[in-house]
Amino acid sequence: MSTILVTGATGNLGKPLTRLLRDAGHDVRAMSRHSDWWNADLVTGSGLGQAVSGADVVVHCATAPRKDADVTAARNLIAAARKAEVRHLVYISIVGVDTVPLGYYRAKHHVERLIEDSGLGWTTLRTTQFHELVAQVLEGLAKPPVMLIPKGARTQPIAADEVAARLAELAQGEPLGRVDDMGGPEVLALRELAEKYLAAAGKSRRIVEVPLTGKTYHGFVQGGHLAPERAVGKGTFDEYLALHVAKGA
Repeated sequence: MSTILVTGATGNLGKPLTRLLRDAGHDVRAMSRHSDWWNADLVTGSGLGQAVSGADVVVHCATAPRKDADVTAARNLIAAARKAEVRHLVYISIVGVDTVPLGYYRAKHHVERLIEDSGLGWTTLRTTQFHELVAQVLEGLAKPPVMLIPKGARTQPIAADEVAARLAELAQGEPLGRVDDMGGPEVLALRELAEKYLAAAGKSRRIVEVPLTGKTYHGFVQGGHLAPERAVGKGTFDEYLALHVAKGA
C-alpha cells in the first residue's frame, strides 16, 4: 500500500481517480483548496508542505487557466515533492500542448518540462478533451439564438473516468516518463458535436460556422490537438450526452 496525494481531487478527473486508488487499498490524500482534510493552495503554497510530506506518489490533476497559475503551482509542488522525497510524480497533460500555440497549452507544456527536469521520478500522460469540457463549451455557444462555431474545428472527446483508470494504473507503477497519448473513440467536427448537443438538450438553434484567423485557430483546424492514431477511449459523446444532458439530467 502506498500513500498517494491527488491534487485537484474534487474535479471531474480527481474524484474518480481518488475513488479508484482507495478501492485499490492505498492511503489517498485528496487535496484541494476546499478539502476538509488536505486543504492546500498550490499557487500560494499554503498547506502544501504538510500535504506532500510522507507521500510516496503525487498525481497532479489540478489546473487553472489563469495566467502563469499552472507554472507557479508546478514549481511549488515540485519543490515540496523534492523536500518530501516523493518517489513518483504523475502528471496529466493535453494532446497538442507542443503544437497548438494557445496560452493555456503553452503553460501545460512548460509544466511538462519542469517535471522532466525536476530530478524526480515522473510519468506524463497526455489526453484529448474531456466530454465535460466539450459539453460546457457547447452550452456556452448555445446561449444566443444563433450558435456561432469556429469553421473547420474538430475534437476527440474522451471520458474522464477512462483517463482516471489509466492514471490510477500509472500511479501504482514505476515512473515511465512520457507514455502513449489517450484519445477519445471518435474525431468529430464541432458542427456535428453542436448538433448532437442541441438534440440532447432539446434546444433549437441556427448553427453558423465562422472562419477565424490566427496561429491558435489554425493549430486547432490542422488537428494539432487530436490523436486519431491513439483512439483508445470507449465512451462516446453520444453516451455522455444521454447520461448528463438529455432531458435535463
